Amino acid sequence: MFAGYLKVRAMCERCGADLSRADSGDGPVVFILLIVGAIGCFGMLFAEMRFHPPIWLQLLIWLPGMGLLTLALLRPFKAILIALQFHNRASEARHDD
Repeated sequence: MFAGYLKVRAMCERCGADLSRADSGDGPVVFILLIVGAIGCFGMLFAEMRFHPPIWLQLLIWLPGMGLLTLALLRPFKAILIALQFHNRASEARHDD
């Protein structure tokens, strides 16, 4: 489905489906922002309440972790939203006059 990290191929190699119009937009980013943000905030809060580490250690652990989790989730979420577009036959809004 992908021709690189996030670039969608023009055509599916297996079934020949036209993927040139597939565009997930900002949808995956919104879901990932909410999920990773909640994990990071609650994780930092738990670590602060339980272990009382210095702030530099918190940032050293949580910021790269949240960045890696974001990058790990981006491709699967984009694929899922594109698959949902095809499943639901979603298309651009048209104004027929």
